[in-house]
Amino acid sequence: MARIDDYKNAHRLAIQALAKRDWAQTIKWSGYKRVDENRLDVPFLNRRYQVEIADGAFVDADDPIAEVPIQEQVLILHYLLGITAIAHDRRYIAYREIPGASFYFSAFVKRAINPMKQCFGSRPQAFAHAAEKLNARPVEEGDVGYEFQVFPNITVQILLWEADDEFDCEANILFNALAADVLSPEDAAWLAGMVVYRLIQLSK
Repeated sequence: MARIDDYKNAHRLAIQALAKRDWAQTIKWSGYKRVDENRLDVPFLNRRYQVEIADGAFVDADDPIAEVPIQEQVLILHYLLGITAIAHDRRYIAYREIPGASFYFSAFVKRAINPMKQCFGSRPQAFAHAAEKLNARPVEEGDVGYEFQVFPNITVQILLWEADDEFDCEANILFNALAADVLSPEDAAWLAGMVVYRLIQLSK
């Protein structure tokens, strides 16, 4: 598991890389809106952040004294770095279809799939209620399935199948195909886990 120093270093490197980019073009590609000349409005799940363009500082727009998790900061910065064109690809892919994902597959299962099954395998309605709190859109896959708009150009589908007399519960997490071009396999695994753990928090 990554240490906090690893995230701080990843944050620093991302800011250095973004400083060399054309911010106007990056913002256009990203789908985010400016709060003003110096800040971006960045919704993420059920929180809304403002990001300083100059130094990458994050502030929770609804609670300015709240700490913005460093893992979320890094993921958002990596999205900004990874998005290099305006693209809308509605095809969905499994995590294993992301290039290089096989190395991180066990971490993906541990961070996202297993917690999803453990928390919601026998409580599909709790999953539905929590998903609706994140403004997710129901999909006709699984016994219960929802689509989450995690970034302006990246969506995630979480699908749940209840246990029955013959089979244990199952869960799957799919990514729209653009995620494979924008996020690393490690970032995609972290993203899936963040959505699942936010759902777990909201279900309590």
